[in-house]
Formats: sequence, C-alpha cells, structure tokens
Amino acid sequence: MKRLQSNCLYCQKELVGRTDKKYCDPQCKSAYQYMLSKEQPQRFYNRVDNQLKLNRKILKNYNKAGKATVRASILKQEGFDSNFFTHYWKNKKGEVYLFVYEYGFLKVNERSVDKYVLVKWQDYMNH
Repeated sequence: MKRLQSNCLYCQKELVGRTDKKYCDPQCKSAYQYMLSKEQPQRFYNRVDNQLKLNRKILKNYNKAGKATVRASILKQEGFDSNFFTHYWKNKKGEVYLFVYEYGFLKVNERSVDKYVLVKWQDYMNH
C-alpha cells in the first residue's frame, strides 16, 4: 500500500514514517496546539478567574494598611475591573462593599472625582 504524501500540520515539512503521523516532531505538535488555542476564544471561567486574580493583586498592592482611598482611574490603569468580585458586605450605613476574596472596595465620589475606599475583611463583618 502506497502512502499518500502528507505534510506536518505546523511546519509543512514532508512527513516520514507512520501513515497516520500528523507532525514531524513533538515541538511542532506543541506549537500547533498552542496556535489552535490562541485562535479559540478564551473560556469564560478562565477570563473570570484571571480578572479576579488581577483585581485581588491590585487591591492588595494599594491597601497595605488595611484601609485606603485610591482614585478609580489609577486602579483602572492597572487593569482593575469593578464588575468582577466574589461577595459583598453591607455596613450599618447601608453602604455595600464589594469584595475580591479578602479585599473590599466601595466606590465613592469626592469633589467630582471617582475613588475607591479599600478595606480588608475583618472578623466583625461575619455578623
């Protein structure tokens, strides 16, 4: 039985060997799979998880003392997206803090400037 000529799916070199071979070596196979993964839209849960991790990192970086106020524009420049959070807490004043794991934020407007009040989760918030 004569083999039909076929080429590596990644580099297009002529394949030698088994008739069902698709790649010339493991590197081409890996590169081809990586190329396919980049062409496919990122899965929703990966996007959410990555944004939550980034939000937590940003909040942690700007809230070293346990409470801080930061301009919203600064956090946004870093990649912060307030639409991604894990839970919320409502204080006695009725203000709702959104949390990304243990780091929380409350959007406020002071003198026509959007800011976030950053807090860290405290034991009293469990009640």
